[in-house]
Amino acid sequence: MPRVIPPTPDTDDRYFWDGVAEHRLLLQQCASCATLRHPPVPMCGVCLSTDWTTQAAAGTGTVHSWVVSVHPAAPTEPGRIVALVELTEGLRFVANLVDVEIADVRNEMSVELCFREVDDVLLPQFRPTDLAGGA
Repeated sequence: MPRVIPPTPDTDDRYFWDGVAEHRLLLQQCASCATLRHPPVPMCGVCLSTDWTTQAAAGTGTVHSWVVSVHPAAPTEPGRIVALVELTEGLRFVANLVDVEIADVRNEMSVELCFREVDDVLLPQFRPTDLAGGA
């Protein structure tokens, strides 16, 4: 059983998956009021414009919250760390944390973007930038 269902990009999020293929994290930006948003939606929640463009995220942020997720079909496999990352741009983004032990994860730890293939699907992930330092 695959751990990841491959995405089926549509008009609203194709740009996101195209960016992932290029190892870039692209965010939707309202073309009228410049509000950033994620996940992608067809209309700005601030000014109601349907015009948008994209902005590349810096790829840095901090862990806002996190959980350990165990796949129900594989309860004996180690869980994955799923984090709500507050991006430098101020948006929150859900992704897995990699290259870190569960015991070392903490809220407000600094993280950086990386990309990993899971079941032949390239996904944006985050890894700690400094386990010894603070946020």
